[in-house]
Amino acid sequence: MQLIFLSGGSGKRLWPLSNNARSKQFLPLLETADGKMESMVQRVVRQAREAKLQAQITFATNAAQRDSIINQLGSDVDIVAEPERRDTFPAIALAVSYLHFVKQCSDNEVVVVMPSDPYTEIGYFQTIAKMAHAVENNAADLVLMGIKPTYPSEKYGYVVPVRNDSLAFSVERLEEALPVSRFTEKPTTEVAKELLREGAFWNGGVFAFQLGYMMHIVRQYMQASGFDETYARYGEFPKISFDYEVAEKAKSVAVVPYSGKWKDLGTWNTLTEELGKHAIGNVLMGDENENTHVINEQEVPVFVNGLRDVVVAASPDGILVCAKDKSETIKKYVDGLTLRPMYEERRWGTYKVLSDVEYQPGERALTKTITLQAGKNISYQIHHRRDEVWTIIDGEGEFVLDGERRKIQRGDVCIIRREQYHAIRAITNLTFVEVQLGNPLIEEDIERFDYTW
Repeated sequence: MQLIFLSGGSGKRLWPLSNNARSKQFLPLLETADGKMESMVQRVVRQAREAKLQAQITFATNAAQRDSIINQLGSDVDIVAEPERRDTFPAIALAVSYLHFVKQCSDNEVVVVMPSDPYTEIGYFQTIAKMAHAVENNAADLVLMGIKPTYPSEKYGYVVPVRNDSLAFSVERLEEALPVSRFTEKPTTEVAKELLREGAFWNGGVFAFQLGYMMHIVRQYMQASGFDETYARYGEFPKISFDYEVAEKAKSVAVVPYSGKWKDLGTWNTLTEELGKHAIGNVLMGDENENTHVINEQEVPVFVNGLRDVVVAASPDGILVCAKDKSETIKKYVDGLTLRPMYEERRWGTYKVLSDVEYQPGERALTKTITLQAGKNISYQIHHRRDEVWTIIDGEGEFVLDGERRKIQRGDVCIIRREQYHAIRAITNLTFVEVQLGNPLIEEDIERFDYTW
């Protein structure tokens, strides 16, 4: 079985911890049984492996999230990053093309597509196993997971199963797979109440099919000779969701019910309900708080007291103080709050922007702290619009400037002029302060070259 995790989104509802480069699924806020912290992505992959699904994992994502996935999960998952953001149908089409052309999976291989950020339990993955079994037994061309609703929600789409005792097949034989009558997308509360009376499920965004089924649909839009061609012609796929383009057009669809725990931790209100601690980071809580959560990613302390039903979050991107029942309104306010992400995860480690100051006449200075993981390196590169000064504050590594390599350690200073080739590799975990001088100071001012360490 091939398991495709969909990882996208901009993370605006969990500002300031999430941003365009760091979506909600990468925030290390969930506590494990042994007291460690993990992200939604780390949790869902761990659960899939603990459920022993015997599945190979591929992430369908965008270029901005590739490094975060590598940083959090390592190199034992495959990553297919779309060249431009379109929607779930083209992202899935690209991922299954990767399975077909690169991994050379057979047409009858079962593929399951699911979100990368559900907050759920082991039974969720046991239901995925039932879905795969239903596909193998030809219950339908497309098998969905149906979440048993807990209330008539307007936020979710609904899957309405056929209820007919004269069905020509045994539901038990097909591992609880029920044929689908129709879909309803985000109805009013009154319509949702009627759907619940009909036995409808929430559409959990989990789909199972044989690889050949999806490749047949892909070929209706593109007759490509290989994955590289599919990638290059990615813009030819329609910008549309998988639900609209595939699920709602499919002639043979079944749903497998799931009735266990399932939540979308997409707002501060829902996320804080699942946090094991009321204070995370450098936080001092007074004695008179009630149902208040504080998450602080800054070094400076945060003190709160006398707050009720409030979330406080502080990061390099900003500070949030919000009533929990108002947290869903954040998205419409945050677009203009930051010009650039102030914290990012990369394949080699992390960086945090400390300051971004403009001096006369138009020159800028941007200061970061950068941490490289042991054994990782920053690519051999040049900048055309800026100079850089690196001050090593912890660890040991190797620094290359115009082809000359030397050892570096705490207290060393590396000066890099624009147009000079440079790179750095961590021997131990390595932290340094980078000061950029020039204008404009943008991430795109990088030209990379091959280098062998």
